[in-house]
Amino acid sequence: MNIFLWIVQAVLAAMFGMAGVMKATQPKDKLADRLPWVADFSPATVRFIGVVELAGALGLILPAATGIAPIFTPLAATGLAGTMLLAALTHARRKEPAAIAFNAVLLALATVVAWGRFGPYAL
Repeated sequence: MNIFLWIVQAVLAAMFGMAGVMKATQPKDKLADRLPWVADFSPATVRFIGVVELAGALGLILPAATGIAPIFTPLAATGLAGTMLLAALTHARRKEPAAIAFNAVLLALATVVAWGRFGPYAL
C-alpha cells in the first residue's frame, strides 16, 4: 500500500504542479482559451489558485521524501482535496459536468493519500 500511495502522490504532484505553474505564470487571456472558467475570476485569484496547486504538489512529495516535517504530506493532500471540492462547485455552477468528473477523480485520489498518510501508512 505504501508503494501505491507514493505512486498516487507522484501522479497528483505532477498534475497539480503542471497546472499550478501554468496558472501562476501565464496571463489570464492566454489561459482563457484552455480554461474557460478563468473568465469568472480576477487575474490575482487565478494566480493564487496556481500558487496553491503548486504548493500542494510540492507538499505531497518533499516532506515525505526528505523526512522533514512529514505531517505536511497528508495536510497537502487534504488541502488539494478541498481545492478540488471548490473547483467542482465552480464547474457545477458553470454547468460543466466533464470538469466535475475530473475534479471528483482528483478529489478521491487526494483523499486516499490524506487517509493513508494520516492513518495506517503515515511516514
